[in-house]
Amino acid sequence: MTTTVFAMVIAAAFLHAAWNALVKVNADRLVLVAVMMVSEAVIAILVVPFVAFPPPEVWPYIWASTVLHTAYFVFLIMAYRYGDLSHVYPVARGSSPLIVAVVSVLAVGEILGRQEVLSVALIAFGIMSLTLTRGVSGLREPKAMFFALGTGVFIAAYTVVDGLGARLADSAHSYVFWLNLFDGIPIIAFALYFRGGQVIAHTRAAWKPGALAGVVSLLAYWIVIWAMTQAPLALVSAVRETSMVFAVLIGVVFLNERLNLARLASVSLTLIGVVILRASK
Repeated sequence: MTTTVFAMVIAAAFLHAAWNALVKVNADRLVLVAVMMVSEAVIAILVVPFVAFPPPEVWPYIWASTVLHTAYFVFLIMAYRYGDLSHVYPVARGSSPLIVAVVSVLAVGEILGRQEVLSVALIAFGIMSLTLTRGVSGLREPKAMFFALGTGVFIAAYTVVDGLGARLADSAHSYVFWLNLFDGIPIIAFALYFRGGQVIAHTRAAWKPGALAGVVSLLAYWIVIWAMTQAPLALVSAVRETSMVFAVLIGVVFLNERLNLARLASVSLTLIGVVILRASK
């Protein structure tokens, strides 16, 4: 992974943490996510006339990614129903790089050196260990852990699908904007179905942070999809998930969350993994 790609993915990780913080502080997360998807679709509508139309072999990846992103949001919402964010989200985000690494090596044929494998493992376990910083009680909730791990599986699945789809497309830019043109439709329909007439009322309060989250989210994933055309899927996935480190820092600085020794140890383990990855050749 070149210095440029590494720096861009780190920037994407920060942006990912930023839009997640916007979602976290909003009272109605489903409506905010729906608004976020609408803003991404609007941007895509404005951009797609200026990018290449994806070739036929790319469209199965776009449709598959749309389904996988929808499943990801559904599983994430269900995970939050049965477990706390501090227990659920690190498991979901930390397990995905490990799954991507296994799939990319066994199914895609990518080759990782020992140092790269070690770095991916340290980053993943560093992130997942954040779930232990408030005790092990959350791990005893089987439904919460099922949906958390399911969320991680879907993150890994759409990561691999989007990486391969972008490599097949004329450009990563074409792929990401055509994907975002359709990607949010199921979630928007989901919000309308479950919130009904309340959506309009809640949207009035959520449209500003939702629109901002949409712009930031699209930019972050645009960078990630581009990076996956330049570097191995597993390495991009692992570095992107360092967004959890930025999320912890945002929580401490802006949301008055505590940075105890357990959290500091988790963050340190993740950062050691990042340093080893950057030092690998």
